[in-house]
Amino acid sequence: MSFKVTSLFSGCGGMDLGALGGFEYQGKHFEAHNTEIVFSSDIDKYAVDIYNNNFNHKSILGDIRELKDEIPKHDILIGGFPCQSFSIVAQNPPRLGYKNDTGKLFFEMVDVLKKIKPSVFIAENVKGILSANKKQAFPLIINAFEEAGYYCCSEILNASKYGIPQKRERVFIIGFRDKNAFDSFCFPKENEEVIPLKKVIFSECSIDEKYYFSEKAVQGMLKNKEKMNKGRAQNINEPCNTITAHLSKASLNSVDPVLFINDKYRRFTPREAARIQSFPDDFEFNTSDTRAFKAIGNAVPPVLMWNVMNNIIKALSDCKYIKNSAA
Repeated sequence: MSFKVTSLFSGCGGMDLGALGGFEYQGKHFEAHNTEIVFSSDIDKYAVDIYNNNFNHKSILGDIRELKDEIPKHDILIGGFPCQSFSIVAQNPPRLGYKNDTGKLFFEMVDVLKKIKPSVFIAENVKGILSANKKQAFPLIINAFEEAGYYCCSEILNASKYGIPQKRERVFIIGFRDKNAFDSFCFPKENEEVIPLKKVIFSECSIDEKYYFSEKAVQGMLKNKEKMNKGRAQNINEPCNTITAHLSKASLNSVDPVLFINDKYRRFTPREAARIQSFPDDFEFNTSDTRAFKAIGNAVPPVLMWNVMNNIIKALSDCKYIKNSAA
């Protein structure tokens, strides 16, 4: 029997692909895990369309607050919960608050843990969550997971240390209901090999002219470069800086990474961005460039997630885990 996985805030499926395994990336095979997705959802229509074009199981379009009753029993809960709206409400003792509806979504993940009681959860978020609200928010988030019945640990993982050509730092929070499994778990070891950006970008002769910046944009950047400290041209012999969901709007006066090759500045293509995120080349983005960039930039790198899931399954095996939550 396989481990049953529920995926919240699934986006286009980077986290899910890593949880499943069974894909190729840059000449390396990432073997399939003994897992299956039994529920997946997201509120972004275009991300769901991409997801459903690439997976046999289908993601549900909708607000998780309206879909919770549809979630089946499962062994592992995964999700990169939105964090933009967390704030600390000044009470004694302090508690976790929120500024708008987006901030409430964290509690939906906690509610699923309380109701379904899966054996493990994996939560991913931006590094900035550690310092949010003068470093008060993160301990309260961990406390909420612990109060749901989980032994928790967290780590900042840099994608470039796991065979991915991107310096992307994200916080992973792992929680186990079983103390023995928790004690057996360790975060994946970093790789010695660093993958440079040049391994995943295409030859300039194959790049459409629409990805190059105009001479006017270049001159404007050069004129204001010292003042604005922008023009984030990447060293192709190193991993790329973090790509974001805004790559379609990348300019020479933004913080988004760009390329400077053969004396010309250009944006990445969607496929290059997908490679930088460690998506395999057969993962299709059947949408416009703008929507593809958003989905890619918001995703969890599949190879990074694969490494995390691999160690979770090892921990469950080490403690002779007996499936019961999804029986």
